[in-house]
Formats: sequence, C-alpha cells, structure tokens
Amino acid sequence: MIYSLRGRIICKEDNLAVIECGGVGYACRTTLNTLSRLECGENETVLYTFMNVHEGGIELFGFADKSELNCFKMLLSVSGVGAKAGLSILSDFTPEQFATIIASGDSRTLTKSKGIGAKTAQRIVLELKDKVTAESSGYELSGASEAVIKRNSARSEALEGLMVLGYTQSEVMPVLSGLDEKLDTAGLIREVLRAMSKK
Repeated sequence: MIYSLRGRIICKEDNLAVIECGGVGYACRTTLNTLSRLECGENETVLYTFMNVHEGGIELFGFADKSELNCFKMLLSVSGVGAKAGLSILSDFTPEQFATIIASGDSRTLTKSKGIGAKTAQRIVLELKDKVTAESSGYELSGASEAVIKRNSARSEALEGLMVLGYTQSEVMPVLSGLDEKLDTAGLIREVLRAMSKK
C-alpha cells in the first residue's frame, strides 16, 4: 500500500494531479480542493494516498492532507458511495465543513454536490453519524470533559465531526475543552484542526 508520495507536480487536469517521484510520474485522482493547493514546478509536494484495486484496474487517489484522505475513506465505507461521489463531495466541502455537516445531520447540504441525490445524502449522514456514535460509546470521559460536552452541544457535534475525520476522543478532548465556549461547531472544529496541524 502506498501511504504517501513526495515529489514535484508536473501536470494538473480536472480531478487529476501527476506527481513525479524518482523519475516516475504517479497519476492521482483528487479533489478540486487539493488541486487548488498544488502548483506545478520544482517545489516538493506531499500527497497522502489511497489505492483502490478493482476488476477494471488500479486507481491512485491523492490528497493534500490527512483530514481529506480520512473523509474520503469514510465516504467509501458508506454503501452505494463510490470514489466519484466521494471526490465530488470533497471538491465542494473542506474536511471541516464535511465534519460539521455529518455532526449536525444536514443531509440537504450534501445534495449540492454533483451526482449526490437526497437518498444518498441521507444514507451518508445516517451511516457515518451512527458509526461515530458507536465509536464514541467505547470511550470513557473524565468528569470535567463530560461536563464540558453536556454544557455545550456544539462541542459534542465538534467531537463527533472530528472523529469522522479519524481523530480519537483522547486526541481531541484536551484541545476541545480549552477552547472558547462561544465558538460554534465549525469554529471549534477549525481551531482543533489548526492545533493538531502544529503537533
């Protein structure tokens, strides 16, 4: 399994980036959000990858950060959702926005993405939110952390959203509990992701 690629971007097309590593060009299907962050040239770039092996061949997907990769994997875990739908959603929404949508149960917003109908959007929210809830029940919160979450539903939604992105409760809670209580769900997720990126 290829975890990541480091090299220079030599070509960008619609939903495709070619990264050259050691003289070999790897074509990675990707999102518009990742493409907007890539520049062709001599500078080195890192793409976090996911390899999909199927009857028709092998596809490589590349993402600018781990959060977007985690979102993509979560989307592929939903029944009836393929790579094309995953790329479509993550081209329209950042990982932070996607996590907020799932945490708040806002399936209607997902239908704004090309090829995502109401039933598919509802299934995505239902399956991912249920999965996050199941994972959450496996952890024990300290009394202080539990009080913080009960006091502010935005924190609870932010925690669920961040777990959708692949973070654990033990990673998130120390940061989340220290943030301003006035922040909404999106603001909390944004601040936690910013803090995590500095570690």
